[in-house]
Amino acid sequence: MREVEERMIAPTLRGRRRYADSPTRLVSQPYLRCLEITMEKGLLERRIRLRALRYLVTLIAPAWGLVSFLGHGPWAWSLLVHGFLLVPLAELVLPHRPDNLSAEEEALALRHPLFDIIVYLMVPLQWGMLVLFLLQVAEPGSTGWELAGRTVAMGMLCGIYGINVAHELGHRSTRWERDLARALLLTSLYMHFIIEHNRGHHRRVATDEDPASARMGEWLYMFWARSMFQGFLSAWRIEAERLRRAGQAPYGWRNEMMQAMLWQGGLVGVIGFTLGAKPMLAFVAAALIGALLLETVNYIEHYGLRRKRDAQGRFRRVEHVHSWNSDHLLGRLTLFELTRHSDHHWKASKRYQALRSIDEAPQLPTGYPGTMILSFVPPLFFAVMHPRLRALAAADGHLALAE
Repeated sequence: MREVEERMIAPTLRGRRRYADSPTRLVSQPYLRCLEITMEKGLLERRIRLRALRYLVTLIAPAWGLVSFLGHGPWAWSLLVHGFLLVPLAELVLPHRPDNLSAEEEALALRHPLFDIIVYLMVPLQWGMLVLFLLQVAEPGSTGWELAGRTVAMGMLCGIYGINVAHELGHRSTRWERDLARALLLTSLYMHFIIEHNRGHHRRVATDEDPASARMGEWLYMFWARSMFQGFLSAWRIEAERLRRAGQAPYGWRNEMMQAMLWQGGLVGVIGFTLGAKPMLAFVAAALIGALLLETVNYIEHYGLRRKRDAQGRFRRVEHVHSWNSDHLLGRLTLFELTRHSDHHWKASKRYQALRSIDEAPQLPTGYPGTMILSFVPPLFFAVMHPRLRALAAADGHLALAE
């Protein structure tokens, strides 16, 4: 894109220079330079706007979700086929590159409102998809096969938007943006995530104290149980300790975990009361699928990577080597750069459009969906990942293996 723009502007600029150099024309050189700067700035802004619009690729998933909700027979499984067949195959053949922004581009991207607008729009989109899902499930006539496909599709949307986009908004500095994150997490019945992830996982990542950091040789299915159970308990402990430090009742009405349980229980109750038991159970099942997708992502993001301790016995600072990454473009755009995970852990408040690919950060063998499929077959996953882990540990003194 940049090369095309430069070829387009070059003749215009050359013409203006010849005009300025002509003895028959008296044109101010400062004026021409100002014109060049203005045109270059316009091209830069256009590049950043187009870069923001690339993230609309993420709408492919809810489009297939609509097909799953409204279609019949095998069409009910459309989103699953897209996410775990078409995307992994595409990422095997499509080129992937770092594609980092320059300092000037990054500063402009952080100011450009379109990046935030796209993320904010995911909130009503997710709630709209949830309402449509519930209404379709409540309609009589669907087969069990179709109901299962629609529930899986809703579960995938819970993972991609209900939790992943909430992850992006949950790290924002303003309360209203974090409330948008909570609204998304409510659609996945996973509101404790914002507590445990922000105040637990980021502090303990790549240590045995972190429920969301998988150990080398740990099967995914055992990790699911450990991470979900311990993460839930950890969120209760973190929130109770926060209130104790503030001199307030640890399990009173100010406790965010208490509030989360009330919101989630209320939503499930309202669905059951207004639409019946089948939509309510389908919603709970979809939320569970979304949570399992999140935990699978957690599993591959820090699998086998551990921080070393310093001379005082404290864990060293989180480094880029303590997270697995992927530069595959489809996954990057769909998941709002979650795949650039090392840079996220380096500075959790950095917005998705500014996250960078780091040369020394470990790279997964393929994109997130493909690696998740590998993790579903633990022996195959270990055969691919363990040689990479041992090579990393031999090359980097900041890394220990979670054996």
